[in-house]
Amino acid sequence: MATQTDDAIRTQTAKKNDTGSTGAVTPAPAAAATTAAQAPHHDQSAPAAKVEQSDSHSWLQGAIAVLALAAIAAFLLLHFAFHAGPLVSNLPLWIALLLGGVPVVWGLLGALFRGKFGSDLLAGISIVTAALLGQYLAGTLVVLMLSGGEALEAYAVRSASSVLRALAQRMPAAAHKKLGTAIVDVPVPEIVPGDTLLIYAHDICPADGVVLEGHGGMDESYLTGEPYQIAKAPGAEVLSGAVNGESVLTITVTRPPQDSRYARIMRVMQESQQQRPQLRRLGDTLGALYTPVAVLIALVAGIAAHDPVRFLAVLVVATPCPLLIAIPVAIIGAISLAARRSIIVKDPAVLEQLPTCRTFFFDKTGTLTYGEPRLTGVVAAEGISPADVLRYAASVEQYSKHPLARAILAAWGAGSSELLPVDDVREPPGHGLLGSVAGRRVEITGRKQLSAAIAAKLPPTAAGLECVVLLDGDYAAVIQFKDEPRAEVTKFMQHLGPKHNIGRMILLTGDRAAEAHDVARRVGIDIVYAEKTPEEKLAIVKAETSLRRTAYLGDGINDAPALLAATVGIAFGKTSDVTSEAAAAVILDSSMHRVDEFLHIAQRLRRIALQSAVGGIILSLGAVAFAAAGFLPPVAGAIIQEAIDVIVVLNALRASFAPRQMTDMHN
Repeated sequence: MATQTDDAIRTQTAKKNDTGSTGAVTPAPAAAATTAAQAPHHDQSAPAAKVEQSDSHSWLQGAIAVLALAAIAAFLLLHFAFHAGPLVSNLPLWIALLLGGVPVVWGLLGALFRGKFGSDLLAGISIVTAALLGQYLAGTLVVLMLSGGEALEAYAVRSASSVLRALAQRMPAAAHKKLGTAIVDVPVPEIVPGDTLLIYAHDICPADGVVLEGHGGMDESYLTGEPYQIAKAPGAEVLSGAVNGESVLTITVTRPPQDSRYARIMRVMQESQQQRPQLRRLGDTLGALYTPVAVLIALVAGIAAHDPVRFLAVLVVATPCPLLIAIPVAIIGAISLAARRSIIVKDPAVLEQLPTCRTFFFDKTGTLTYGEPRLTGVVAAEGISPADVLRYAASVEQYSKHPLARAILAAWGAGSSELLPVDDVREPPGHGLLGSVAGRRVEITGRKQLSAAIAAKLPPTAAGLECVVLLDGDYAAVIQFKDEPRAEVTKFMQHLGPKHNIGRMILLTGDRAAEAHDVARRVGIDIVYAEKTPEEKLAIVKAETSLRRTAYLGDGINDAPALLAATVGIAFGKTSDVTSEAAAAVILDSSMHRVDEFLHIAQRLRRIALQSAVGGIILSLGAVAFAAAGFLPPVAGAIIQEAIDVIVVLNALRASFAPRQMTDMHN
C-alpha cells in the first residue's frame, strides 16, 4: 500500500512519458557500450567486440552447413553418377570434415572444458568416431545436422533484433555547427555542451539540446511512439534522433553525444544483444539425461558385437537432432506468429518463461487505462475566469508532449479563439511546464511543488488527475481530469487466474493513491502499490521475483528498471525506446487481447517444443535399438535420423500457424 502522499501528478506522469531528462530512468549500466561513433571510452568497446564475435560464429556455422551439404551432393554425384573410386568420391567429404568438422568439434571441446554439457556432445563424438572408422558420409551428415541447427538458432536471434539495429544506423555522422557567421560540418562525437547547431528541414537532430531560434515541429515517434509532430519554440527541449519538420531550428547542445538520449538507447540495445539467450536450453536439459544413456548403449552394443562400427551406428542414430533443430524451428515459428499479431519478441527465452509466471504486475496510466485523460473541470481562483486560465494553459501546453497537455488542447479546441503567443518554454525536472504567455508567466505543475502559502488556497483533492496553474507566481486554477480503464481490462483480470494460473495481480504505479485504488477497484485488482518512484518499483518487483516468477506489463520510462527486474518484462503499446529496450517483448497494439494472445502463443510453443523434443527422442531411441541390434549401419542410421528430423520439424512448424482460437477472454 502507499507509504507517502504525492499529489504531483504532472511531475509523476512526466516521468512516465517524457523522453527527455525529466524523470528519465536509464536502466543501462554505465559501462555498457555506445555506438562506434559515440564511444570515446576504451572500456566501452569490449561489449561491441563480443557481439561481433558472436555474429562471426553464427556466419561460420552457416558456412559449414553449406559446405557439408555441397560435399554430400558432390559425393553422391561422383559415386553414383560417375562411378568414381573411393579416393575421388570421398574427397569432398574429407574436405567437409577437415574444414567443417574440425571447427565444430573444437568448439564442442571448448564448451565441454567450460562445463557446458549440452545435447550436441553426441554429435561431436559421432564426427570423431566416423572419421576414425572411415565412415566419412555419416560424419559429414552429422556435421550438417549440428552446424545447420546452430545457424538456424543464430538466424532467429538476429531476426528478432534487426529492427533495433536499423534504429542504430539512423544517427547522422555530422552536425551543422555555427561558428560566428559561418556554418561548418563537424563529426557528431566532437560536439560539446554549449555548441550552437543548425537543424535543417527534415534533418535528424544529432544531439540533445534547447531551441534558441525558430518555430517548428519535430517528429519524435522513433523515440516516443507518438505519431505526430511536437511543436518547438525558443526554450523547448529537442532530442537526439528526432526528425525536424519544415522549419530550420537553431539549438544549443545540453549534453555530449555519449550522454544523449540516443546514446542511452544504444547502450540498452547493445546490452540486450550481449544477453542473447541459448534457444536450446530445454533441449540441453533433456540432453543432459539423454546423452549419457545413448553413449552407454553405444558402448555396450559395440563391445558386445566386437565391432566399433556398431558403436558409431548407435551414436549417429542417437544424435539428438530433434533437440538441435526442432526447438529453434518452433521458437522461430512462435516469434513469427507473434510478429503477425503485433507482438515483437526480443528475447525468445520469454516464450519459455511466461507460462511459468505466477505474479503479474501492471502499470496504471497507459496500461490499465487508455492513457488519454479527459478534462472534466476547471476550478479557478476567485476573480479569475476559467476560460482565461484554460487559454493560458493551452497556449503553453501546445509545446508539451505530456498526456494532460493533449487533454487541455482538446478541451480548448472546441470552437474557442486563437491561442496566445508563447516564449521561453521550459520543462525543468520536478517543476512542471513553464512559459511566458502574452507577457504573463505561466506555470503548470502539481501540488507537491507548491509553497505552503499557495497550497493553502487550493480546493480539496478530488478523485482523478489534476494539475495546478499559476499566473505570475500566484494560484489561478486547478484543472481536473479523468483517465478511464480500458474496456477489456476487467475480463482480462477475471480470466488470468482460471486460464493462466496467475495467483497474484498487482497494480504498481507512481500515481496518487486515491486514483490508483479507484482504478484497481474498477478492474478487479486487490493488491495496490501507489505513489512509488522507479527505485521503489524496482525493489518491490525484485522482492516478489525472489519468491516466484513474475511478469511486468508497463508502458512508461519509469517502468524500465522494473521491466528488467521481472522474470518477463513486457512493454505495452508504442512506448518509449528505453521502455521497449528494457522489455523482453513489445506488444505494439494497446489491447489486453494482444496480451492474452501472447500468453497463449507462449503456452502453445512450450507444448509443441516438448512434443517435438520428447517425441523425437522416443523415435530416436527406437532407431537406437535397431542400430544396437546390428540392423542399421551408420549411413542408413543417419538417413533414418534425418527422416525423424523431418517429422519432428514439421510438427515444430505448427508453432508458426495461428490456432483457431488465440484468446479465451470471452470464456
